[in-house]
Amino acid sequence: MEQHRPDRALDRALDRNLATSADRADYLVELSNVVRRTDLGGSAPRSLHRLGLVVEALVRLTGDRHVAVYCVADRSLLGGRREFAEEADARTLARWVAEGLVEEVPDADERVLEIAGMTGIQVVTADYYDDHRIEHPWIQGNTWQFLRPEAAGRGVVRLVPLDMGYRTGAEISKKMELSALKKQGLLTAARKPLVEVVGRAWRCPEARCALYSVHRGGRVMLPRMRRGVPTCELHGTPLLDDGARPGAAQVKVVLDGECVARYTLDEGSRTAVGRAPGPDGPGIALLGLLPVERAALVSRRHLTVSVRGGAVTVRDTSTYGSRMREAGRRGHLGPWERLPPGGDRPFRPGDEVELTPGLVLTRSGRRFPAELAGAWQSEAARTPLPPGAAEATRYVQS
Repeated sequence: MEQHRPDRALDRALDRNLATSADRADYLVELSNVVRRTDLGGSAPRSLHRLGLVVEALVRLTGDRHVAVYCVADRSLLGGRREFAEEADARTLARWVAEGLVEEVPDADERVLEIAGMTGIQVVTADYYDDHRIEHPWIQGNTWQFLRPEAAGRGVVRLVPLDMGYRTGAEISKKMELSALKKQGLLTAARKPLVEVVGRAWRCPEARCALYSVHRGGRVMLPRMRRGVPTCELHGTPLLDDGARPGAAQVKVVLDGECVARYTLDEGSRTAVGRAPGPDGPGIALLGLLPVERAALVSRRHLTVSVRGGAVTVRDTSTYGSRMREAGRRGHLGPWERLPPGGDRPFRPGDEVELTPGLVLTRSGRRFPAELAGAWQSEAARTPLPPGAAEATRYVQS
């Protein structure tokens, strides 16, 4: 049952604990994350009562009934007024925003991490921020700066240190992909990507608009879903289906642990990689990237990388041999194995192929739309939907 409050005494009491700036606060609270945590009390999608429980936990933790918190919220939190436990919650939140007691921003994650990175203040959240670890590397391995609220029974919340752990490049990139899709409204209500949209090429009916053209080179924007229709971000007009989206993949050359070059390979390509592959078809020449003595250990045409139908494969064509290790589902690398010559081997994001000690060709964690669509389709076939989600095919609108 929901915890209804006939008066708003708790909210008025909370006013005294809400700081108007981060430099006046003892703790930073990602309000959107806390308010949406149904495991902290009540079944409503959003409830300000959960913030009260967190503040009470901070009072117990510090022994200070005047403990000050600075709250940052996504703009979308107040936008979902109907999801609050009580109608008065939305009015209270709107008042807090107007009075400067809550900072409202388009993306609370980025603002929270910006403040935390600059000040070192502790953050109350349950988010691991996997998709922000490239621009905020200090999150990796952090065991002290984040506190996770947890239900402790009888309407009590406790705060426990959140071990942020380490994420591989492939894990971070996958999380970034999902965040980008969410922003564009390209997830279903069951948080599944809309493969039927991402797997297609689109074009704007405005003749001069090339935002979505797969022929212009460079990065092609994902369409934005508005009322279930792929829409141009710039002109607001429905996009036209331009057929199946061509595939692409990105590979990196890593020398002694440092990425020295990146290459984007197109659908249908078969690219030779080696010391000096020559003019016969597309090639990646490593000679200029390596010291002479290291280059001598790499065959002229050491590997070939193929992109076909959104799948990427690698083949050893060398004189000296190659080794490969695969990234598991959590991104952890398996043991090195000899790459058998003459046969194509699947080459997935995070996988590594060693041409010679210290020289590695690896798949970028970034997957391009055609490959994303294929990966999601195959995963959906073997991963059952949660109860009640089978019929949830409506689009999540931003």
